[in-house]
Amino acid sequence: MARPLDQIAISETELAPFVNGNTQAGKAHALLEQQKGVWELLRNGYDTLRTVRTRAFEFDGFQIKVQFNPGRLTSTVAKVDAASIKVRKCFLCTENLPPAQRGIPCDGEYLVLCNPFPIFPEHFTISSVRHTPQLIRDSFAALLQLTRDLGSRYTVFYNGPRCGASAPDHLHFQAGNRSHLPIDAEYDLVKEKLGSRLVRSGVLHAYAFEDYLRRHVAFESPDATLLQRAFGALYEVLQDGGPAGEEPMMNILGFYTNGEWRIHVFPRAKHRPAFYFKEGDEKLLISPAAVELGGICTTPREQDFERVTREHIMEMYYEVCVSMDKFAGIKTRLASKLAALVA
Repeated sequence: MARPLDQIAISETELAPFVNGNTQAGKAHALLEQQKGVWELLRNGYDTLRTVRTRAFEFDGFQIKVQFNPGRLTSTVAKVDAASIKVRKCFLCTENLPPAQRGIPCDGEYLVLCNPFPIFPEHFTISSVRHTPQLIRDSFAALLQLTRDLGSRYTVFYNGPRCGASAPDHLHFQAGNRSHLPIDAEYDLVKEKLGSRLVRSGVLHAYAFEDYLRRHVAFESPDATLLQRAFGALYEVLQDGGPAGEEPMMNILGFYTNGEWRIHVFPRAKHRPAFYFKEGDEKLLISPAAVELGGICTTPREQDFERVTREHIMEMYYEVCVSMDKFAGIKTRLASKLAALVA
């Protein structure tokens, strides 16, 4: 039987010793501090995070970091095929949460939970209270709301069910320190140097990035309704010609600053690069999802961390992101739809 939400929801009294302010981001930070004190698995995860090592690779005006993080092994090798999902318990359903795990309810639809296998100094999973599939089309509005609520401190991100979600059967987002991802600090310079404008009206700006290793589209707007319509236009473009009934492969990063959203959407060609499936010394356990597309590539094995090269990184992005030809088509069709949208 599912634990009632009132047993999972942490009380204001329990949070009070850790809270500074009354923002949702501040409450999430307080939740993490409280949970570290009572939940051993989480505490161990953050102890492991302190041993993380990082290498940085420089490209043309931007940086990709590679992180050795042994605590991410379970996620990196997760089996997400239908047969494997069917036989395991959903670890995001309330009845399967560890007894010590508590959360912060959001609008009665989501729970902010601490991620016990962190990549970020503060890392959260934001899961639906219902066991419903990982699909973004009808939950994009929730992504915007969460990004606005948490954006003063955190980036909110989404991994598609076929390209990074370790629970494709249960709708969820994640959040982590926004300053941690290189894409945030680099954005303005990279946009000026590498971004091509798709549309620029008073309330919606859209850019395409082709030479940033990760071909993608970025939207900027203070208008949530317009952003939903712009994302819907992109969704239609990505869905065109794809498998019927399946979500187009994509990862999303959301930022919110000074009353405006910035949403990065990364169309995907495949889940994992070829070197992930090789044997022996040619194998590298890197399974790219939203964090990797934000500029941090995580590997749980030290030998991979030591062996990965600049060429491996380029090869990985080349394989898992859409091709140049396909992206050119996406740009053309999206620009047309956006022009009509703001006309």
